[in-house]
Amino acid sequence: MRLALFDLDHTLIPLDSDHAWGEFTVDLGWRDADSFSRANDGFYADYKAGTLDIHAYVRFATGAVREHGQAQARQAHERFMQQVIRPAMTDTATALVRAHQAAGDEVVIVTATNEFVTRPIAHAFGVDELIAIELQTDARGEFTGDIKGVPSFREGKVARVEQWLAARGLDWSRVQHSTFYSDSINDLPLLEKVHEPVATNPDARLRAVALDKGWRILHLFE
Repeated sequence: MRLALFDLDHTLIPLDSDHAWGEFTVDLGWRDADSFSRANDGFYADYKAGTLDIHAYVRFATGAVREHGQAQARQAHERFMQQVIRPAMTDTATALVRAHQAAGDEVVIVTATNEFVTRPIAHAFGVDELIAIELQTDARGEFTGDIKGVPSFREGKVARVEQWLAARGLDWSRVQHSTFYSDSINDLPLLEKVHEPVATNPDARLRAVALDKGWRILHLFE
């Protein structure tokens, strides 16, 4: 197997999909604009600083979906895709994904954003394999606000990729070549695990690491 792993937010798209979805729910009137945006921006700052409490954030981020139910939320997400995500998808990023697929690589998006927000985005890129934060559901099939299993965040991304490989009877030793594209210092554990780490639109801290280690630096949005 040749494996091409992609982070999503600020890597394949020039925005944070979870943050943008939160702002979209404010525009829908599902949240008070001032209090929600303050909290949302605070969590986003924690993420960039590498100090995010992922469990607290997921409870916060899924609040609107839990209150309005998945059926209504999925209809809203379709509008979110059309109004926010698809206009942000660039030909350059899409072409990079297609190039790996054409080369026969197994392409997987590995993101710390939850599956409700990101699965339609993965499909828009033509990627079926998604490793995202999985959400617990109750007896009615509605989200509880809790995370199911290991969150695909920081070191958890390595664990989740290993679980994905194990489900296919594989481990790292059976991967002929692995590439991981990411913008964030939070993804350093998985970047250090693969054969070819690519600092993609990197934040300042990841850029410094990439320069020190001689990793390739790629800019998709310039």
